[in-house]
Amino acid sequence: MRILIVDDEPLALTRLQRLLVNLGYTHITQASNGYEALRISAKKSFDIAFLDIAMPDMDGIELGYCLRYQHEKMALIYQSAYEHYAIKAFDVGAVDYILKPYTAEAVERSIERALAKESSKELRLISKAGEAHYLLAPKDILYVKADLSEVILRTREGFSYYPKKISDVEEMLKLHGFLRVHRSYLINLNQIKEMNTVDQSRLSFIFEGISETIESSKDGAKNFRNRFKVT
Repeated sequence: MRILIVDDEPLALTRLQRLLVNLGYTHITQASNGYEALRISAKKSFDIAFLDIAMPDMDGIELGYCLRYQHEKMALIYQSAYEHYAIKAFDVGAVDYILKPYTAEAVERSIERALAKESSKELRLISKAGEAHYLLAPKDILYVKADLSEVILRTREGFSYYPKKISDVEEMLKLHGFLRVHRSYLINLNQIKEMNTVDQSRLSFIFEGISETIESSKDGAKNFRNRFKVT
């Protein structure tokens, strides 16, 4: 696996490289700014890029869009000391967002999510609406709603039913960017357009391309905040 790491702090680059090597990854290339990263990636392809966000001249968000243009299949993982860029990172198409200082376990989980996103091309859920059947990839699903012994899958095109309990679907989709935010709801983190605080203890989520809003439970909001350290 070929990994690109980009950070304007030399110590951060050294630490991340050491963590990756300790995890068994050896094909690692460093870049100290966005322009250097683009020059390197123009000549060499990578499977995963770890990007810092707060960098001079070109920040990590802009760099992410440029890398996406160069290499559509490259998985982007953001690593930052700042919490409030998480939604922008997922808008770019990031598979994960980890806060500094992070652990080796956090880095390993991020890589697992990157690999899961690639394998999600193979995972398909066959759902049904009336007499019509649909073959859905995880990326097509905005959220999942529990409905007795089955679930409702929401896509931009509409609703369909899948004959599994939400706990089973949660297990299937947990490495594909989905998070349980309510006993009745799983949401696709990669499809969130906006989120707002409700009553200081819950969160509401708005998705790309649809009008309805999903509200978390208190525990679901806590799960989300713990995942991204959002206050």
